[in-house]
Amino acid sequence: MGDQSIAFVRHKTLPPSPPPASETGIVKWMRENLFSSVTNSILTLAALYAIYSILSGSMPWILGGIWQAPSLQACREILAGDSAGCFAVLTERWHQLVFGFKYPQEAYWRPTLAFVLLIVAVAPVLFANLPRRMLILTGLYPFIGFWLIWGGTIMSPFMGLVGFIVAYMVFQRLERSSFAMGVLSGLIAAIIVWTIGGYVSDAMSGFLALEQIPSRDMGGFMLNIILGTVCVSLSLPIGILLALGRQSNMPIIKIICVVFIEFIRGVPLITLLFVANVVLAYFLPPGTTFDLILRVIIMITMFSSAYIAEVIRGGLA
Repeated sequence: MGDQSIAFVRHKTLPPSPPPASETGIVKWMRENLFSSVTNSILTLAALYAIYSILSGSMPWILGGIWQAPSLQACREILAGDSAGCFAVLTERWHQLVFGFKYPQEAYWRPTLAFVLLIVAVAPVLFANLPRRMLILTGLYPFIGFWLIWGGTIMSPFMGLVGFIVAYMVFQRLERSSFAMGVLSGLIAAIIVWTIGGYVSDAMSGFLALEQIPSRDMGGFMLNIILGTVCVSLSLPIGILLALGRQSNMPIIKIICVVFIEFIRGVPLITLLFVANVVLAYFLPPGTTFDLILRVIIMITMFSSAYIAEVIRGGLA
């Protein structure tokens, strides 16, 4: 019997061969996205040339800049006619760019700590593998952040937290019989607690108190972080409610949501901010003090919630 007449069955599979270099990694990505055709190749080369031209002209100006100088005239004398940037104002005024012009220097640690705690507070929301107990800090952060940045007694944010807890407990007890009654009762309970809390805070104004800093003294990057964090956090649930209301079969709710969304979307944000800063004061009783940042937060929240509602409505459609 010859060798060719014996059947052969392989018991082990051959190991897979590695793909060609042109079919994997950065080479494949460049071939498919940057040089997939003659037109794309020309555009890629033109873009690379434009980037090179921009960097070759700007990087020497940036890297050769002056970071230490007592004045602009002294900076120009140091450069002696060379083309470079005068960045001494950044090193001299960095605290004003970050914290604003009037925020007390001895209190810089407070917004800095609030920003660090903000990162810790949003971490369990962004990363599911973190311990769920960290969500407790997420819930407490708005009250801690308010106390750190604005100052005053810690009883003010504490009573605010107690008001939300009492409102939630009342809502949980009554919402089984009537959802509307649960919401209304929870709101009334919160207002009562906050009213009492105002007197408690005044009576304990020195308990764990920080120096109070008015809103008009805040600015710079810190103010942007405050407005962005607060307004986006508040506008998301409001936007969801507006989207659901616009898709509702109840005519009154639907009309209110449609009018609100379309009116806000039809008005530029700068106009709303102007109304919050100037015009709104004419509709308030004489002598009424309405915090400027609070007015801006309300307007930006309304503006952002209208656009979030349209995004969510597009997903529901």
